[in-house]
Amino acid sequence: MICRLNPFTGLAGDMLLAALIDVGAPLDGIRAAVASTGLTGWELTAARVLTHGLAATRVRVVVTDTATERRAAELISMAGAARPEPVASLATAALRAIAEAEGRIHGTDPAQVHLHELGGHDALVDIVGVAAALHLLGVTAVHCAPVPLGAGTVSTRHGVLPVPAPATIALLEGALVTGSDLGGETVTPTGAALLRAMRARYDPPPAMTPVGTGYGAGSRKLSDRPNVVAVTLAEPARDSGVEPLVVLETNLDDITGEVLGHTIARALAAGALDAWATAATMKKGRPAYVLHVLCRRPAVPVLRELVFAETGALGVREVAVERTALRRHTTEVELEGHRVRVKHGPHSAKPEHDDVAAAAAALGLSLRETAARALRLAQERPPAEESPG
Repeated sequence: MICRLNPFTGLAGDMLLAALIDVGAPLDGIRAAVASTGLTGWELTAARVLTHGLAATRVRVVVTDTATERRAAELISMAGAARPEPVASLATAALRAIAEAEGRIHGTDPAQVHLHELGGHDALVDIVGVAAALHLLGVTAVHCAPVPLGAGTVSTRHGVLPVPAPATIALLEGALVTGSDLGGETVTPTGAALLRAMRARYDPPPAMTPVGTGYGAGSRKLSDRPNVVAVTLAEPARDSGVEPLVVLETNLDDITGEVLGHTIARALAAGALDAWATAATMKKGRPAYVLHVLCRRPAVPVLRELVFAETGALGVREVAVERTALRRHTTEVELEGHRVRVKHGPHSAKPEHDDVAAAAAALGLSLRETAARALRLAQERPPAEESPG
């Protein structure tokens, strides 16, 4: 299941939890996951509200425990006890992200950070609750629209700080953000940490079929709009074959062919879907190459650093593209004792070059004849079930 977030007016942990409940996450299952942490002295409720004509869900955590703060290590340990395990994994990742951000900002050991602003119960209930809701809904990928940042200041235990708060903006590193006409805090550290732990993607979602939308309301009341985050659940479109990808590009006019070939090989080994070079003429008539690396968004940081390290380039462009991949499958044939793989698509088939070359050398045949024989053998076999590329 794909989860698409639209943080219309911002994002907080309770707003996201409310939206997931509104779209169908069972409240009892969420409560059970929070209870499995061993946390006591809390109650989670959800109620329907109407805000600027939009029906939404608002959650409330009622705390009877007297602890107003806890060390991050204690909260992480409690989150690690959550069940099932995927819930614990996401919840601990979010809490660790908060602790590391706070520790870096204030120069303290992340494990000893006191989460004053988050308290103890609210943070744990929101974070474990969101992790449980995603698990119960079967969410496997999260896509998020640009996150709106507020302006002004916020009062904290450390004094008056700029908005976004230092911890929040640190947790949003790598996210896609945009300005907002709203004053004050629009994104909380918990909301930002959950985006990081969920590995939210900020590129356009793939082709999908929406199955439901929920709205989670925040406690802040706005004069001209509903203060909500929208969550849309969707099934991936079957057999669409369209996938959002990224092409990394850089111009190179001081590189040898050997280094270029080595870089392409390394990029493919490191997870690139494809890599190639095209000839180009740069300023002053200098001959050059343009290196292209096609990859999925999560692989961008690793492949970008690889290009910098191997080529010495001073800049890399990122171009968002869409690829339509036809379904294909691979079969194997035996050519006089030599295994040759053959890739089949809807319109053609092609033996794998490395297998053909090895068989041709062993049999004393030309590449052309070896490939033709392998292809004939493959075409004589019954068709196999195709799979997407």
